[in-house]
Amino acid sequence: MSSDEHYAPGAASGAEVRKDGEKWTLVLVRDLPHPPAMVWKALTDPEDLREWAPFDSDRNLGTVGTATLSTVGAPTPHVTETQVKRADPPKALEFNWGGQDIRWELEPLAGGGTRLTLWHNIDRRFIAMGAAGWHICFDVLERLLAGRPIGRIVGPEAMQFGGWQRLNAEYAKQFGAETPGWLSRPT
Repeated sequence: MSSDEHYAPGAASGAEVRKDGEKWTLVLVRDLPHPPAMVWKALTDPEDLREWAPFDSDRNLGTVGTATLSTVGAPTPHVTETQVKRADPPKALEFNWGGQDIRWELEPLAGGGTRLTLWHNIDRRFIAMGAAGWHICFDVLERLLAGRPIGRIVGPEAMQFGGWQRLNAEYAKQFGAETPGWLSRPT
């Protein structure tokens, strides 16, 4: 993160959980004041992804086919081959990351902005952690799109970040989800 901009995430918001038995899907919504084509580029271009996303890609994700995603900040290298299942620029993008389905939807808003919706199926034990992590990624994405990049904050670095612990607890409370015991240390 650049030293010239202090970053603190806002309150946990814009997230919900869809439950289907043991399968839980995290749904995060963020309205961005940027046009869909600009947001699409940030979701698919490997250089843009390196600025905000929790993974790197070996190719542009804007077309259907195989890509290699490398999780950033994992304790051991975590590289997975993924299939981009749907690429409908600048409206929808679907792929699998580490065994979890990811779906992005982009809706144009009045005034030229975009409503960005992320659907991420995630183990229920980690749903609040995922929401906190994506919340921070969305904040970093928003600053990147505004021309004020602060560098990505992901993985263990994000978990050491003061705002992450608060967000994790707030989302856990909102979702009625228990936080894994190893995470419930006081901040």
